[in-house]
Amino acid sequence: MKKKPIFVTEPYLPPLNDFIPYLEEIWSNKILTNGGPFHQKLEEALCEYLDVEHISLFTNGTLALVTALQALRITGEVITTPYSFVATAHALLWNGVKPIFVDIDPSTLNLDPQKIEAAITPQTTAILPVHCYGRPCDVDEIQKIADKYNLRVIYDAAHAFGVRCHCGSVLKHGDLSVLSFHATKVFNTFEGGAIVCPDKKTKDRIDHLKNFGFVDEVTVVAPGINGKMSEFNAALGLLQLKSIDEVIEFRGRIDSLYRAHLSNVPGVTCLIKSDAISPNYSYFPILISEEYPLTRDQLFLKLRATEIYARRYFYPLISEFSMYRGLPSARPGNLSSATTASNSVICLPIYPNLPDEQVLRICDVIKSIN
Repeated sequence: MKKKPIFVTEPYLPPLNDFIPYLEEIWSNKILTNGGPFHQKLEEALCEYLDVEHISLFTNGTLALVTALQALRITGEVITTPYSFVATAHALLWNGVKPIFVDIDPSTLNLDPQKIEAAITPQTTAILPVHCYGRPCDVDEIQKIADKYNLRVIYDAAHAFGVRCHCGSVLKHGDLSVLSFHATKVFNTFEGGAIVCPDKKTKDRIDHLKNFGFVDEVTVVAPGINGKMSEFNAALGLLQLKSIDEVIEFRGRIDSLYRAHLSNVPGVTCLIKSDAISPNYSYFPILISEEYPLTRDQLFLKLRATEIYARRYFYPLISEFSMYRGLPSARPGNLSSATTASNSVICLPIYPNLPDEQVLRICDVIKSIN
C-alpha cells in the first residue's frame, strides 16, 4: 500500500457540521465584514483566552506587522533577526525602515540580547525580535536595552499563540505583539492575524489604520489600508478556539515522542525544551551536525523521497535574499550562529492529526543511514 504523504504541518479543521450554524448566522444577518458580530466576539474571546487587555484582528499577520510599525510611527533603523520568515523584514521595508540584522543565540535561535547594543546607532528607533518556533525571547533583557536607549519593541509573535512565560502571557511584552493565524499556525482562521495592544488609545489608532483611516462615513484620520478580518474567518476562529487546548496537548505529545526517539541519534540535536510555562509546540526543529552520516540537505532529500515533506525553516536566512544582502549587517561574518542554524535545521512534521506510527516512521527514516 502506498504511504500517505506527510507534510510539515496540516491545518486543524473542526467538523464541517459544527461550522454550519456559524455560516447560517452570517447568511442570515448579511454582515460579512467591517467589524461584524463574529469579529467582535472573537476579539473578546481572544482577549480572555490569551489574558491580554486589547486585541485588533487583521486579515493576515503580515498586514498586522506592517500596521504595527505604522501605528508606532517607526522610522530610521530597526534591529531584528535574520533567522525568521521573510515577512518580518519585508514589513520594515514596506514602512521605509532599514533592517539591521543581529545574530541569534545558538541555544534558543532567538535574537541574542548580548549582540543588540553594539548595533544601536543614532538612527535606531526600535527592536523587532521574533519568538522563534514559539519559544519566548529573553524579554527582560531586551526591555532593559530598549529602556536604556528609549527604543520601541515590537514582537513578531507569529508562532507564539497562547505561550506563557515567567510572568504571564508572552504577548504582554514590548509595545506591541503581532500574531499570525495562517493555516499553518497552532491557531488558525484560514488566513488571519492580530495585534495585541497595551491600551485602548493604541487599539483605536490601529483599528483606524486597518480600515482606511475611517472614524465614520465622512471622517478619515489616518492613511490607512484595508486589513480587516472577515466574518467568515472570525467565525472559524471562534470555533477553533473551542478545541485549542486539546490541539496544543496533541502537539505536546508528538514533541515528546520525537524527543524520546531522536535524543540519542549521533549528529541529531533536538532544540532544548522551551522555558515557557505553557509552550504551544508550534514547530519541532532538529539540527544536523557533521556527526550525522548525511548532510542536512541529503537528509532533507531522503525524507522527501519517502514522502515526508519536512521544511528547512529558516533557510536561506533573510539576510541572504537579494533585497537585503547588500546591507552591512547582512554579512555572514556578523551572523555566524544564524548561518550555522540555517544550514543545519530541519523542522519535522507536527500537527494534531499526525498519528504516532507516522512519527515513529519519520524517526526510523532519520535513524536509518542506508
